[in-house]
Amino acid sequence: MTRIRHIVLLALLSFCLMPAKAQLNTDRITAIGRNALYFEDYVLSIQYFNQVIHLKPYLAEPYFYRAIAKIQLEDYQGALRDCNAAIERNPFSPGCYYARGYIYCQLKRWDEAEEDYTTALRFSPENRTYILLRADVRAQKKQYDLALEDIEQLLRREPQAATVWSEKGRICLLKDDTLAALDAFTQAATYDKANPAVWSALGVTNLMLEREDEAYVQLTQAINLGSKWAGDFTNRGVIHYHRHNYRGALADYDQAVKLAPREADSYYNRGVMRQEVGDYNRALEDLRMAVSLAPERVEMRYQLGLVLMQLKQWKEVVNNMDSLIARYPYFLPAYYVASQAKLQQGNQAAAYKYRMRAQELEQRKESIQAQQAAQPHTDMMIAQAQPQKKDHRKEFSTSTAQNQSEIPDEEQKYESKTRGTVQKRYQDVVNEPNIVLSYYSKDMSLRRTNYYHPLVDQLNRSEQLPATLRFTAQEMALTAEMVDFHFAEITRLSRLIDETPSAALYLARALEFAIIKDYASAVDDCTKAIVIADKDLEPVIVFCRATWRYRLAEIDYELILRDYDQVIRLQSDFAFAFYNKANILCAQREYKDAIAYYTRAIQRDNDFAEAYFNRGLTYVYIGENEKGLADLSKAGELGIYQAYNLITRFK
Repeated sequence: MTRIRHIVLLALLSFCLMPAKAQLNTDRITAIGRNALYFEDYVLSIQYFNQVIHLKPYLAEPYFYRAIAKIQLEDYQGALRDCNAAIERNPFSPGCYYARGYIYCQLKRWDEAEEDYTTALRFSPENRTYILLRADVRAQKKQYDLALEDIEQLLRREPQAATVWSEKGRICLLKDDTLAALDAFTQAATYDKANPAVWSALGVTNLMLEREDEAYVQLTQAINLGSKWAGDFTNRGVIHYHRHNYRGALADYDQAVKLAPREADSYYNRGVMRQEVGDYNRALEDLRMAVSLAPERVEMRYQLGLVLMQLKQWKEVVNNMDSLIARYPYFLPAYYVASQAKLQQGNQAAAYKYRMRAQELEQRKESIQAQQAAQPHTDMMIAQAQPQKKDHRKEFSTSTAQNQSEIPDEEQKYESKTRGTVQKRYQDVVNEPNIVLSYYSKDMSLRRTNYYHPLVDQLNRSEQLPATLRFTAQEMALTAEMVDFHFAEITRLSRLIDETPSAALYLARALEFAIIKDYASAVDDCTKAIVIADKDLEPVIVFCRATWRYRLAEIDYELILRDYDQVIRLQSDFAFAFYNKANILCAQREYKDAIAYYTRAIQRDNDFAEAYFNRGLTYVYIGENEKGLADLSKAGELGIYQAYNLITRFK
């Protein structure tokens, strides 16, 4: 199902329900659950919302958020029940109808989805996302004119919105209005030149219009911009094939197979091309794979039959032609191929029957003209417009990496991700995360960043904390037993604080709160600790507070930046404060300021791998590719092996 990229977790969390008069404990549990949900700890978040529902079953909010968590786990029926419960308790929340509409879409209940999006628009008539989603649903229902009315409404308001123009183009393609689609995608490319999907759509549309020169340029542009959609390589391969550039076609088909090893079209096209150059054995492998992946596409059996003819496998030829004739009884070439195969088997009577049947159909050609329109497509397969939405969990959870099951076998032959041709392993173009202080850290032994500061070392040696505190960019997920331990630790520390409060105890409890994702409580404890902390402990606590403020669902960038500035004033060699501040500036699109702070972090630690990596990406964002590639190269040298894939693509 083709979908648009407009349902994201942050959007759902931003919709406000009617305020409920819940006690502080349920408010806090809900807030913790929301944080767990935002950071993709879905099972844990459901447990928090279960507690709130048990205490306050009349509240709509916990049902709504629990529905969101269930959507992530693809429990659509359970999510639907929770959405219904939320709407029963608060029928005036557009966010609930929005979420339920999404669920109906996954269940292909289009009428109900449209009704829910229309209701959401009644409460929030200017909401861009609701309008786009309703347009998409209407397109699914083949109500193209109504869908385009929604799109035109948005374009009157946002005439330079590339995503809206792209959606218009997609709907026009579904409506078979190819010229209108071409115009829409051209507008999208005007306003979003760096988006490979836009160039891909233009290429597909021009290919459908048989404008291969234009299509070739646009598909190449999409690929040069880093497209990882197999269809771009498939379609460019088709153009190479038509131009008899078989080497170029093979290279593109090989790449398409690597990117989408479960897509039949890639194998089919490569098989047809190998057949063309006489490589029948490998053509047979590809076409058999294509048929196995798409057994309903019986037209693929025709090409398979032709290859089998070359290899003299007569019985299998007849079986494939019979399958083709059963679906396309007026496709005359299938009869002639079957007749030849029967003749080669020595069965002249059967061969005669196939040939006579074909001749009868040919004599009745005028009377069956209408049926002749329905013929199998036996030329190269053109991949249609790039889907706007893939697995929805990847859209809700933006940090999810490429599904490992989709990586070709040859790229999975090493148990370690750091072995083999790592530049071929797809890496999302995202910054390395903030450096945080935690008791838990994944193995980062490859990286040469100096995860050390004397103030933290001094704190660890003082044994005021229950475990060793360390800097990390890769926190470790906790088991249920570990979570239970940290809840118990919070209780123990609370007793000690009640008896003799100290900055170290407040920091210790703040760390425990952060581990269970109660960031609001962690920030509160840090604030209390700062008031009574000595000069050596204060920078560490302020740094932690900034880290956890960034993880609150409602981010106040000004407060976070103020905290990092305070750390820098107190301890000018605190490289991680410069780095984290640069990340915040990058999130705010203040790229030049971000580069300045990454540079200051590197000046304090010349082996700061994450700072090189992020500065390299930031240089690329602003078009300074040479500097960016140099920094990515340094980051790869210092242990961030994912940088090599980006270097290959950006070159």
